[in-house]
Amino acid sequence: MLAILGFLMIIVFMVLIMTGRLSAMIALIMIPIVFALIGGFGSEMGPMMLDGIKSVAPTGIMILFAILYFGTLIDAGVFDPIINTILKIVKGDPVKIAIGTAILALLISLDGDGTTTYMITISAMLPLYKRIGMRPILLAGIAVSASGVMNLLPWGGPTARVMSALNLEMSEVFTPVIPAMVGGALFVLFMAFILGRKERKRIGVIEFDYQTIAQLTATVDENNLKRPKLIIFNYALTIALLVALIMELLPPVALFMLGFAIAITVNYPKMKDQKERIANYADNALSVVSMVFAAGIFTGILSGTTMVDAMANSVIQYIPESMGSHFAIITAILSAPFTFFMSNDAFYYGVLPLLAKAGAVYGIDPALIGRASLLGLPVHLLSPLVPSTYLLVGMVGEDFGKFQRIFLKWAFGSTIVMVIVCLVLGIIPF
Repeated sequence: MLAILGFLMIIVFMVLIMTGRLSAMIALIMIPIVFALIGGFGSEMGPMMLDGIKSVAPTGIMILFAILYFGTLIDAGVFDPIINTILKIVKGDPVKIAIGTAILALLISLDGDGTTTYMITISAMLPLYKRIGMRPILLAGIAVSASGVMNLLPWGGPTARVMSALNLEMSEVFTPVIPAMVGGALFVLFMAFILGRKERKRIGVIEFDYQTIAQLTATVDENNLKRPKLIIFNYALTIALLVALIMELLPPVALFMLGFAIAITVNYPKMKDQKERIANYADNALSVVSMVFAAGIFTGILSGTTMVDAMANSVIQYIPESMGSHFAIITAILSAPFTFFMSNDAFYYGVLPLLAKAGAVYGIDPALIGRASLLGLPVHLLSPLVPSTYLLVGMVGEDFGKFQRIFLKWAFGSTIVMVIVCLVLGIIPF
């Protein structure tokens, strides 16, 4: 019964947001509450919601201060040289711009943090997309696709969860799937080429001189906000922040809070200017962070009612014994919807050990199951339960449901390519 209730809740939720009947934030709050009441969990619902909110609180606060930090750097003109360089190379060709976006996102994703990848990629590229008339939603789609592939890096989170959940070494899980990551990255570049070609057909190649366009589009206020003399300091601060994030010197939320405090104090020392800058970022920050906490209610109820456990068990129980020898490929296929509808922690610590035990019955090494479980991650990042994706969509000003409709098929494409590479090279058995 709980499994049926969970599946129905997710189906209703997805239909409502993808058809535009409800906004994602309202659906994240209302749908789980309705289904919790239907399931008879009314008296226990409050603590479940609070637990869910507490679990996402650090992420929500980190995203808030990441928005403030990178917003300050954008206003100070830190990314202007990057845009200048890109414009000189791509010369207004949408195909080159799209491929350049993919390369930039893939490189930045090496730090393993989706939030940082989105903030830097969108901050650097969005002005360019707007200036030549390319659709910003394509920028967001390319960025999330690149991050989805690079999310397999051990310091990105999921791979570390696999290793700890199944007690495996990096050489058993991550190293063998590197060719699959390469295949996924090539698919992202192919996707960028296709999307860029469609944009070139729509708007053509825009010929212009960057300096002229910049002078025409920049307002006096924007010029007053630029801090060219501090650009070296701002770059050094950002590099130091990224290094600290990778080395985990402090929790990410603390690092972004500290980084923002330093950035705004140095770039805008006057109290009046600081208040104006913070007020300027408030709209974007509020819309994104409120979505994160709404997602906390959804995950809190889904986990607290044990619907997520019932759903996982029901799927595993109904796999026919005749398919036992193909359990690695089954795990790879299941990893996409499972990580889409539940958190990484729930899947890798709750479901994956069950899959590994089931696979062991048929003589399949847990390491092979662990590798297979990572291949659905490109789809995972389009989940309504991933806070950083709301940041991404909010930065380009697009609707979450529309974003999913356009890019879910590309995300599945990345997963399929990585699965095929793994099968061809024997990384996982068929």
